[in-house]
Amino acid sequence: MQNIDILCIGKLSAPYYAAGVAEYQKRLGAFCDFRIVELPEAPLPEKNAGPALVEKALEQEAAALRKARRRGAYLVALCVEGRPISSEELAGLLKSRADSGAGDIAFVIGSSHGLAESLKAEADARISLGRITLPHQLARLVLCEQIYRACTINAGMKYHK
Repeated sequence: MQNIDILCIGKLSAPYYAAGVAEYQKRLGAFCDFRIVELPEAPLPEKNAGPALVEKALEQEAAALRKARRRGAYLVALCVEGRPISSEELAGLLKSRADSGAGDIAFVIGSSHGLAESLKAEADARISLGRITLPHQLARLVLCEQIYRACTINAGMKYHK
């Protein structure tokens, strides 16, 4: 069974996001070994920290994300400069990884400051959930739904119309 992970910085604080994510997490169990790994946001010494302090915090978060990644997992960074993909393209990505025999895939979602440039450079793919800006908690819910949708597309189910 394919391992699909979402590695993210921060916890879900809103119960409605948590309920939605939990629902898709339950549904995804039929298709893959799905897990979400929540890692703490690196603390900033001051509220309006400058770019150098933010980059240092992002590098600390990147180190934690690297450590949480399953060995050999295909790394997909969610970032604003990533390529927008359709549900069908995501399904194709999951299928091609599963068919390759090296099916593990890890999606990474950074903190409110994003992801470290070094981690984005290491990523096997950079994708965007669209041209709109989403709060990180909503982005996690949307990603869970899209992974579920991709799995149902690959299974030939009618969820995706």
